[in-house]
Amino acid sequence: MDLSTAHWCKSSFSGDNGGHCVEVAADLPGSIAVRDSKNPWGLPLIFTSAQWSLFIDDLKNGR
Repeated sequence: MDLSTAHWCKSSFSGDNGGHCVEVAADLPGSIAVRDSKNPWGLPLIFTSAQWSLFIDDLKNGR
């Protein structure tokens, strides 16, 4: 998957102190990419939109 034009957004829970930061690219056709902001050249995790929705629902419900 070509991620060269992906728009990465850092988690609002990530601070500016160089700590644990997660970035998400949600502007991909039918997919969501997640990466560690400290290693933007590493391989991101790729989810389908349905998988991502289930993951977010589980987080919101404490699972």
